[in-house]
Amino acid sequence: MRRTLQRIRYPPFELGNMEPRNVPISEIVVDVNDDSLRNFKIGTDDGWFVEWVDCSDEDATKFHLECEIRDTAPSFLTSSRKGWFVDPDPLHNISRRLIKPTVVLLIVSLFVHAIEPGLVEYGIIGTIIAGSVTLGPLEYPRLLFYTFPLFLLPLLFRTIANFRDISRQSSIYRTPFQDPKFSIHTDRDTSEVTIEEIDTGISLSRARIQVGVPTPERSALLASLGRNDRGQPSPGMSTKLPEKRVSPGDEVGAGVGESTPMQSTSKKSVILEPLRIMSHGPWATDIDVGSPFKLALPRGQWPGSVYSSLIAIHWEIIIEFVGSDGRKIKWVAPVFMPNSKLDTVIEVAPVISGRAELSNF
Repeated sequence: MRRTLQRIRYPPFELGNMEPRNVPISEIVVDVNDDSLRNFKIGTDDGWFVEWVDCSDEDATKFHLECEIRDTAPSFLTSSRKGWFVDPDPLHNISRRLIKPTVVLLIVSLFVHAIEPGLVEYGIIGTIIAGSVTLGPLEYPRLLFYTFPLFLLPLLFRTIANFRDISRQSSIYRTPFQDPKFSIHTDRDTSEVTIEEIDTGISLSRARIQVGVPTPERSALLASLGRNDRGQPSPGMSTKLPEKRVSPGDEVGAGVGESTPMQSTSKKSVILEPLRIMSHGPWATDIDVGSPFKLALPRGQWPGSVYSSLIAIHWEIIIEFVGSDGRKIKWVAPVFMPNSKLDTVIEVAPVISGRAELSNF
């Protein structure tokens, strides 16, 4: 029996607000039956990283976890990362970009109102924006009548975008497309795909292969850190949510926040949740139904498909289609990638945002 050491410092949901060195490293010892699984390390110890190597003598005292090692995606991944998906509404991104300038504008308008008498006396501002407006028994700064509606624009755009996402999600479930039929052969250099049949209401656009590290299982992460599930979580983790309110893409993980925009509580989300460590190959656009085509793999010799409680390497194919209304829709499915014959080292972990509308994956 081969004994291996797994080490990971997985980026939290809001990774921009946390220094990697402040997040503890999770370490476990796992027994592996598969000798073809090579050692790998993605990232460096001073940042976000994933490492799976053979145990040394000094690792003998570390926490030993009994878990299944497999090369096929577990059910919680296939249920949330297989099927039809769409991109979040573009208004989500516009809304986030407007938050800072509108807040600054509101603060400046309040400051101008505070020093308004002096500005009027020196003729810097006129009566168009100076003074107050009486509504009922109260008076309100006139300047706020110009700036406060702008301050509410991000909220308005976000609301419109959420309703658009819900409407698109409902239409997909109300009149679902037929699943595409395709075959794929993968090796360590390239992947050859043949799309045999697609729904008549959509046309083929482009395709690519991507790979990433899913969120570790919450129980394994807590056990490796010596923490209780009912106690205080470690930095970067949330408290466990009630089962009925768990995000579909984070059923047993350690996510925090709204990774995907508004979605139905009774159906699978049609917005794909980003893997926070992820890389993808280039889009192949010269493709057609019935004609084999090749997909280039992501840069760097990534490990093959492997899944354990703490560390998993997940490969998937994305096939993009265009509907009769001109809107894009993607079919996503797991892909099995054989193990590399050499140890893998990727110096910089490709980290992306945990928010689907910001990840651009």
